[in-house]
Amino acid sequence: MSVLDALKQSTVVVADTGDIEAIRLHRPQDATTNPSLLLKAAQQPAYRPLVERARAEARRAGGGPEAETAAFMDRLAVGIGCEILELIPGRVSTEVDARLSFDTPATVARARALMALYEAAGVPRARVLIKIGATWEGIRAAEQLERDGIHCNLTLLFSFAQAVACAEAGVTLISPFVGRIYDYYRKARGTEIPREEDPGVASVRRIYAYYKKYGYRTEVMGASFRRVDQIVDLAGCDLLTISPDLLEALAAMPGDLSPSLTPALAEASADPKISLNEADYRWAHNQDAMAVEKLSDGIRRFDADARALETWAATLGQGDGV
Repeated sequence: MSVLDALKQSTVVVADTGDIEAIRLHRPQDATTNPSLLLKAAQQPAYRPLVERARAEARRAGGGPEAETAAFMDRLAVGIGCEILELIPGRVSTEVDARLSFDTPATVARARALMALYEAAGVPRARVLIKIGATWEGIRAAEQLERDGIHCNLTLLFSFAQAVACAEAGVTLISPFVGRIYDYYRKARGTEIPREEDPGVASVRRIYAYYKKYGYRTEVMGASFRRVDQIVDLAGCDLLTISPDLLEALAAMPGDLSPSLTPALAEASADPKISLNEADYRWAHNQDAMAVEKLSDGIRRFDADARALETWAATLGQGDGV
């Protein structure tokens, strides 16, 4: 038995990639995508037909350059999502444009458009998670969508306040970013952080325990890992989304694995149950300098990669009639 096999006994393993070949190799339960992963995947020759089809469909939809660009991005994301769903038994996460992170109505509209494309392709809602940045506005959008039966994955989650607000909104799943939290504190310290003090791992443990202790149905999916030990130390978490290189490393490691996140850990949580209105949320989140910086940085990065994908696709067919 490999460590990856052992991990799958206590945790749903999710492939953090848009690379269909990597998904075919590792056979995860679920898969997640984002603009950064789509940019990388779309530039592979195997994806050229999907890119061309998305561009053609966007042009037929019309509405002017801005509308066509948005349509292309949505159709490409859904096209890759549909390909992934052919290979996995579970769900795929597809992300709303990061530029809408502070616009609740626009996020809701874009999410519904994505879901309509999936449904038109014959994919049921239960197999899709709409990824939305965990801003206050994004959380409110997810609350509306969940009421309409559209399930959401709240991403770029760094603060405990974000986690509490998501649970209160009834979102299906959250993605705390273990590696990016670790990166922030490692840079601040100027040195590597001992495994037992890893702040990213500690953040997920705290959120998991809080959710389980107070009976929230929102699932916790640790994300953005830098090292195998961060994954091992979160065995037992509801889900973990893992990049192909770390999936390969886990698959190559023989051994058993006991879950470290358990109901007993939840019962030991010292956090009192709290409720956050908008003012409470903004204040609590603002008090976490790491979370403020990393949320803003993550939105900018996803936006930059989405714009890079648009630019790449616009120049792809020049000179070949595409």
